[in-house]
Amino acid sequence: MINRAIIRAKVIQLVYAFYQNGKNLDSAEKELLFSLSKAYDLYQYLLLLIVEITEYEQKLNPESKLATNRFAVQLGANKQLLQYKENQNRTWKGQAGIIKKLHSQILSTQTYGEYVAAKDPSFQLDREFWRKIYKTIVSNNEAIDEVLEEMSLYWNDDKEIVDTFVLKTIKRLEEEKGEEADLLPEFSNPTDKDFALKLFHKTILNEEYYRHLIQDQLSNWSLERLALMDVVIMQTAIAEFFAFVDVPFSVTINEAVELSKIYSTRNSPGFINGTLDNISLRLMDEKVLQKR
Repeated sequence: MINRAIIRAKVIQLVYAFYQNGKNLDSAEKELLFSLSKAYDLYQYLLLLIVEITEYEQKLNPESKLATNRFAVQLGANKQLLQYKENQNRTWKGQAGIIKKLHSQILSTQTYGEYVAAKDPSFQLDREFWRKIYKTIVSNNEAIDEVLEEMSLYWNDDKEIVDTFVLKTIKRLEEEKGEEADLLPEFSNPTDKDFALKLFHKTILNEEYYRHLIQDQLSNWSLERLALMDVVIMQTAIAEFFAFVDVPFSVTINEAVELSKIYSTRNSPGFINGTLDNISLRLMDEKVLQKR
């Protein structure tokens, strides 16, 4: 589930905090890995929300279509999700208010009305019902965001992208696999944990050289005049240039620009795009790096 887009965002957040708070490298590395694990924690916790709402309905109307929704019942019996629930001792039981509110919102939707009126129930119909409900009710829900913020400092930053993985899981879960159905793995690629650590280390350990490359692109400006976040985003991108020669310059630059839209100023995307592009051309012209 955790992909390189999430990793890049986490790395720039931790590098920025490293410079702001003066943490040592070992503790910052541990915090990076912890923040990545919390994203996966949130993914499973949001899947449990579907189960909790279903169980709430089962107490009220045990024979209703919502209570017997085959997708939600299967999800509630999923071995991986049950293991998470047991190991983390985490449920929505202490959030009765938000469960009741979401339940009421679901019953008032046109999606629910159409679902109840459907004459040919199927697992696919049940699954599609929850996909639509999650997309319209759970995603971008301020009440849920408030609950998550109280539970973890990391979760609000992760919620939007984790929502996309929950929706992906809903769409792909197969009835035939029952309780053995696979949820998304913690890392999309087994090498991505190493990617995270290597990118973080290279960004910090080669700071002087990477900032020298940035400074050379600044006409009559000093690096100190730039927003720290802009410097961190570019420094991390340059670390990726060198550390991962299989990743094209264009991919790294595009990812850096997207991150600047989220974490930096209105003028940052264009500035970062131009600066990193010039640096990549210089590195190729001087044959320091050769890649696509």
